[in-house]
Amino acid sequence: MGERLPYGERLPDEAGLIRIGGSIEHVIYSNDENGYCICDMGTDDDELITIVGTMPFIAEGEEIVVYGKWIHNPKYGRQFSVQTYEKILPADVNSILRYLSSGSIKGIGPKTALRIVETYGADSFDVIENHPDWLSEIKGISRKAAERISEEFRAQAGMRSAMLFFRDFFGPATTMRIYKKWGGGAVDIARHNPYRLCDEIEGVGFERADAMAERLGLARDSEARITSGVRYLLTVNAAQNGHACLPREKLAASAAALLGVELARVDAAISSLMKLELLKYTRMDGVQYIYLEDVYSDEKYIAEKLVLLERSCAGLSHADIERFILREEQAGGLSYAAQQKQAIYDALRSGVMLLTGGPGTGKTTVVRALLGIFESMGYKVALAAPTGRAAMRMSAACAREAKTIHRLLEMEYTENERMHFVRDESNLLGENVIIIDEASMVDNALMAALLRAVKPGAHFILIGDADQLPSVGAGRVLRDLIDSGRFATVRLTEIFRQAQSSLIITNAHRINAGEYPEMTVKDNDFFFLPRSGEREIVATIADLWQNRLPRSYGEQTRERIQVISPSRKGGAGTETLNITLQQVLNPPSAEKREYKFREVVFREGDRVMQIRNNYDLEWEKDEKSGQGIFNGDIGVIERINPHDRLMEISFDEKRVKYDFSNLEELEHAYAITVHKSQGSEYPIVILPAFSCAQMLQTRNLLYTAVTRAQSMVIIVGNADIVRMMVENNRQSMRYTGLASRLREGDAE
Repeated sequence: MGERLPYGERLPDEAGLIRIGGSIEHVIYSNDENGYCICDMGTDDDELITIVGTMPFIAEGEEIVVYGKWIHNPKYGRQFSVQTYEKILPADVNSILRYLSSGSIKGIGPKTALRIVETYGADSFDVIENHPDWLSEIKGISRKAAERISEEFRAQAGMRSAMLFFRDFFGPATTMRIYKKWGGGAVDIARHNPYRLCDEIEGVGFERADAMAERLGLARDSEARITSGVRYLLTVNAAQNGHACLPREKLAASAAALLGVELARVDAAISSLMKLELLKYTRMDGVQYIYLEDVYSDEKYIAEKLVLLERSCAGLSHADIERFILREEQAGGLSYAAQQKQAIYDALRSGVMLLTGGPGTGKTTVVRALLGIFESMGYKVALAAPTGRAAMRMSAACAREAKTIHRLLEMEYTENERMHFVRDESNLLGENVIIIDEASMVDNALMAALLRAVKPGAHFILIGDADQLPSVGAGRVLRDLIDSGRFATVRLTEIFRQAQSSLIITNAHRINAGEYPEMTVKDNDFFFLPRSGEREIVATIADLWQNRLPRSYGEQTRERIQVISPSRKGGAGTETLNITLQQVLNPPSAEKREYKFREVVFREGDRVMQIRNNYDLEWEKDEKSGQGIFNGDIGVIERINPHDRLMEISFDEKRVKYDFSNLEELEHAYAITVHKSQGSEYPIVILPAFSCAQMLQTRNLLYTAVTRAQSMVIIVGNADIVRMMVENNRQSMRYTGLASRLREGDAE
């Protein structure tokens, strides 16, 4: 490990990586939380280079071997991007003194370092690690301080061992997460059962743990591998296909095929996991369905709590409701339609009420009426939605504060970075009425968390369009609740007069009904531009955004356009579109700084999207400040500062500073997928119609895309694809048990 390495030698076993040996001259920047560092390193060829990457516990004076690639920073020039590294502890007295003087070990400063080295010389490290009581004989070091110093040194030694062991399997960032979880026992735990990694370490999937197990020589038919493979299939099907459970036969057959083992071995493993209650099951129509324990608990809790809310809520009398409705009509100078009155009536009479309907059918009018009535009764009302943009739209429509569900529940992170809600059964929400918009997006896990915080006796009202795409996560809560027939449900179907003139709205309803949309009208808000190939589609979209729409509707139009594609992949998928649109709308310029993160180039002026909720990001707006940028929020990169590793982004005038370590939370957003657009609306939507995966060419996906537009839809592409999507009413098959539980009384 201590051999000198020729400068720039390529690793024979890792494609394209270069290894360089040297010593750390200066630590320019260090993040203790994630281990990211920028350092000056003197190489064995006496050249000073800048290295950047995840290198926890790096200190000046250390000898190090780094593996990675050369990159070019627009401001600071050539740098070496470290993919992985090895530490080599200094052996001579002068190097040991420099290392201990650097502050790398808490409790040892330059003076203390000198005393240690003067006393123990080349044996200093051995004394610190194995004989902390000897340290206390040195002036200025108490027995307690000596123990702390030794513990810190051993922790770093453990990290060095972990870095060496896991180097062949994971990058430094993942290794740091493993070490934080298991400490000094990390290597032994992983050697004994690598499959614990995919169960307990975020970002380590079954495939990576399985590859590690194979290299360590573990048996392919071991019980640990089979049980982990079964749990992996349930997890991946929940994440990718939205299943809450799987039929036992399907699960066993899929696992046997994945693992290459006998079906009987898999079936026995499933039985064993069920006996240990690590898997749960229920029977529906004579078929046994298998769940992960937490998914089963969430589904069971949702059913039980909704039944409790329905029974514990004291509804208003018919006469009182009639009086309240009349008063709201008079105050607003309007007359509610019959379906709207029924919705208001059911919400006031019931503990649980479901309201669904397409665009232009008056769902918001119902919510405003309910707000007026409940607030006049002195009730506290909470308005919430799954995403930040949906919550903003709800706030604007109702002139009341609406929060994301996560913020309503006061989400925070624990020390091990696990998401946690402050509001739960032991700390209930104080509101008497909970109204959730865009409820079709809420999955089982989030619904269970929300219901845990709702107090018995409260009114619980879910509003959404059941014909849109279901939630990304496991379950299909809104659809299951409607299908159960257990709760008061109103579907609004009447399109109001002011909405009938919009082709966006009438075409959305035509699509939802399985009818071909009207695409030949030239002077409305819904247009179709026929194009044959994907290159032509992409070129037309770029021209629309850059030239044609601004020419016709003004330069400000560019800020109002959003491209929404069915797919990430393909010639007109978001990945291709974002590269092309960035090149056309925001090309490289000497006046614009940029930063390459992995394979993505972020440039000043780029439109980007936050792809997960981050409640810790701080923002400033008009001399006000706050926290939280949410999944689906779209902003523009205003400034990139490579030296401070910061990127300033404006989200609806909220200015946020992103550390480069947070860039994995960002994507370009010139084009986004239909799934990512859920819960949001955009003034102008451009939709490419091209051939992609059949599961993405469905009626409800097209319907969802069209209903994202406020003032204009432009479909560019193949009319046959549009027709195919309208005719393809294939709903994503989701295995769930919620509707069955409610129908059959399992929640009683």
